[in-house]
Amino acid sequence: MTNGDGARTFPDGVTYRGPANEQVVSDPVRIRALAHPARLELLDVLNDKGEATATECAAAIGESVASCSYHLRMLAKHGYIEKVDRPGREKPWKTVSHSRSQVIDRNAPGSVHAVSAMASIHVHRQADRIQSWLQRAPQLPVDDIDVASIMRSSFYATHEEIRQFRDDLLELSRRFDGRWQHPEQRPEGSLPAQIFAVLNIDPDGSGADAKAGAADPKESE
Repeated sequence: MTNGDGARTFPDGVTYRGPANEQVVSDPVRIRALAHPARLELLDVLNDKGEATATECAAAIGESVASCSYHLRMLAKHGYIEKVDRPGREKPWKTVSHSRSQVIDRNAPGSVHAVSAMASIHVHRQADRIQSWLQRAPQLPVDDIDVASIMRSSFYATHEEIRQFRDDLLELSRRFDGRWQHPEQRPEGSLPAQIFAVLNIDPDGSGADAKAGAADPKESE
């Protein structure tokens, strides 16, 4: 259900704000189906290429065609991708949406576990990506490194303030929507960039060691 301000309200009363074309999933069964590294890699390939066959996907992620075909069918079964209707024996696949979010359904057993498992895989994938970038950093152009940031900030806030902060961060990133899929929208000199942030309530935090910002100002630009 979509409200007048573009927010979607789920059966448990939770409200989520995001782009109208974003695929938002709250069903824990569908979320668990996505929580597989190979399936996330396949979605990345389809997002980048627009569409691809199982053979092309296999070449891109280094898996067998049979394995990719299986994972693609599972992604289709749970509504993440669909076949492209075009001539040819092997039909390519495409994503239903280039933007996806998973949200907790408080009325569904196992929902928190499913979302947590999904988040854990994302964290591991992003950690590997960031470590790879850091290892390559000495060989990259200085300007590419100078614009990068590793940010950390600790603060006290209410649930509503944290939720608003999260929505504000998402809205900031959406100013670049469309450029990944549509090269003609990219200004001259555009480079591919990624941001990865974790915002969470710290159950072990205390006022004694809470900090406002990182110790090194270079890390909190």
